Amino acid sequence: MPTNVHAYAAPASGQPLAPTTIERRDVGARDVLIDIEYAGICHSDIHTVNGDWGPQPFPVVPGHEIVGTVAEVGADVTRHRVGDRVGVGCMVGSCGECVNCANGDEQYCVEGMVPTYAGTDRDGTTTQGGYSTHVVVDADYVLSVPAALDPAAAAPLLCAGITTYAPLRKWQAGPGKKVAVVGLGGLGHMAVQIAHAMGAEVTVLSQSLKKQEDGLRLGADDYFATSDPDTFDHLAGRFDLIVNTVSASIDLDAYLGLLGVDGTLVNVGAPSEPLGVNVFSLLSNRRSFAGSMIGGIALTQEMLDFCAEHGIGAEVEVIAADQVNEAYERVLASDVRYRFVIDTATLG
Repeated sequence: MPTNVHAYAAPASGQPLAPTTIERRDVGARDVLIDIEYAGICHSDIHTVNGDWGPQPFPVVPGHEIVGTVAEVGADVTRHRVGDRVGVGCMVGSCGECVNCANGDEQYCVEGMVPTYAGTDRDGTTTQGGYSTHVVVDADYVLSVPAALDPAAAAPLLCAGITTYAPLRKWQAGPGKKVAVVGLGGLGHMAVQIAHAMGAEVTVLSQSLKKQEDGLRLGADDYFATSDPDTFDHLAGRFDLIVNTVSASIDLDAYLGLLGVDGTLVNVGAPSEPLGVNVFSLLSNRRSFAGSMIGGIALTQEMLDFCAEHGIGAEVEVIAADQVNEAYERVLASDVRYRFVIDTATLG
């Protein structure tokens, strides 16, 4: 029989989240029932709830940074066992058969990956996310969380961690590479730690110097304020890779000017408005402008293992479920260092 569980949901666009109960499906042969311990709050949750990315199938339970323990497994599940600490990220399904899925890029599934919330699940129901006490997920989309990771600090790795790890891995951040990270927020503070652990020379580009101490502590070698016009002259042509983590409009041409020959600017932030670029900014120095969206399941597991090996976790503020609306306001005001995580035991 399907199970009713406690959750926090947005009843309609722009409305405060409120306690509710939702139905979770029976555990099928290939499913895993997870007793959720922590659920990170991602800026994407806020965009979704506020309708910034278009109409949503309300009511919606957000949350795609999930860590918990396995409570039950289906008959055909071999990878996970009851009691294992596991995680669930931004997707809970894909076709599994297209060329992208076959290549381990399930997030780019030709048929469309199934998002962890506000998506259409295999049974036609709307997926509901991690701001809840339990979730049932296809075992192929459940990650193993290494014991070395603190579970609360591990939750944001399932989105912020993989979102930044994927481009750093693809564009081969490492020894001898100069990497800039635009913004030191939930995504940026992960990018700095990961790029540093990969061996790159890391520079933070932030609007002001107010987080400079944090940036250097997290592994940055340099820290510059982009509100200072001299910054763009001083750093012209310096970087091999720039990872832009901010979800707001920036002057792409100015940032492209910081790249050397064959340098790449990768956007992982998702602003709601289009960004403009002068093609001559790309022609000069044979520069590239790219985008990257999370990562496949295998790469996400690689990221978790890498973070465990290097002692990397998100810096989090753990909150009770009834503080979620206040947390949303604080995220919008950039008043968090660096990620809110809900203790789901407070859901009742």
